[in-house]
Amino acid sequence: MNLRQFAAFAFGLSLCCAPAHAQEQTFAAFEAALWPDAQAKGITRATFDLALKGVTPDSRVIAATARQPEYGKPVGAYVNDISSRSRIANGRRKAKEWAKIFDAVEKKFGVERWVLLALWGIESDFGAEKDHWDVFRSLATLGFMRYRHPYFRNELLVAMRVMQDNKFPRDKMVSSWAGAMGQSQFMPSNVVDYAVDFSGDGKADIWTNVPDVLGSTANYLAKEHWQRGLPWGFEVTVPNGFDYMKSRASYAEWEKLGVRRTDGKPFPRAGSGILFFPSGAHGPAFVATENYAVLKEYNNSDAYAIAVGHLADRMQGGPPIKAAWPADDRPLTRDARIALQKKLLALGYNVVDFEGHIDFDLRDSIRSEQAKFGMQPDGNPTLAFLRRLGVKVP
Repeated sequence: MNLRQFAAFAFGLSLCCAPAHAQEQTFAAFEAALWPDAQAKGITRATFDLALKGVTPDSRVIAATARQPEYGKPVGAYVNDISSRSRIANGRRKAKEWAKIFDAVEKKFGVERWVLLALWGIESDFGAEKDHWDVFRSLATLGFMRYRHPYFRNELLVAMRVMQDNKFPRDKMVSSWAGAMGQSQFMPSNVVDYAVDFSGDGKADIWTNVPDVLGSTANYLAKEHWQRGLPWGFEVTVPNGFDYMKSRASYAEWEKLGVRRTDGKPFPRAGSGILFFPSGAHGPAFVATENYAVLKEYNNSDAYAIAVGHLADRMQGGPPIKAAWPADDRPLTRDARIALQKKLLALGYNVVDFEGHIDFDLRDSIRSEQAKFGMQPDGNPTLAFLRRLGVKVP
């Protein structure tokens, strides 16, 4: 049992076994410390009390922190599950049903409908999946436990402002277990930064108003510098004898090196892309564009970004991924990825966070160490690589 699992277990045990008044006193102290910060952000006492009325820590929320679908299964399995036939068919139907809204959204924000449909389909099954968690209880639980502190504590305060400023009724403030709200699954700060009233009814409603959902999602991507007409990325093949240390080049350079798109289309005329192998050199290879980075702003996961992009491609008639995903692909746990980050930092590499995200810079660092061991430098961390590096896997 690792430290995070132990914390979740101990928390659940305390909820079951500790006297009720002891729990209330502990949470009451958290609530009391929260009020001055809420007041400083313009939250009224009435809003604050309404948001936290009857709220107690939720052990289910802590248990959910250990479940990460983008990391809990091999990349190929995750991408294939997302790009199911039923989701592709539903997306095409939604494209026809909301065609006029998509026309207007594309004109205003410059974001293609297919990527919006992919995000909508993944986040809420085109609105069919409904939020059923109390956003204030979820965020208060995570804030109380100091999970990724102070992020969730801050999001709790922002959620109060969202309710107050939009005059939403208390029962409308529902979310995922982690506080992501509506059909677009925006965190409260995302609602403030990106939600728009695209329907013109006076409120930015991402729970039930489809034009607002689509407009808000497009606004999110546009503000993160989405480039219209540029693909998210594309599957490629590399020639025999390819130098796997090469990961960054202009599209013209990739062509000169013999890298080819599997769909037979030309590379973009200008710009550069990053070559990566999400499951190692024996699996599919992709060149990621600048728009790939925008998708990772929505959810910082390579598996998620590939799934969004691939689903968008499939809904508009694109082919399946051609290369087979490795049967022995085993994703690292979050704890193992964090341990790898700490090890690479100790070896002198620049590591910008310790959240377990394997970004492209980290993949280049991994390539350098793989080359030292005589391993194929594909930038994909495996358990075998971690062992060679001397990383103790939790």
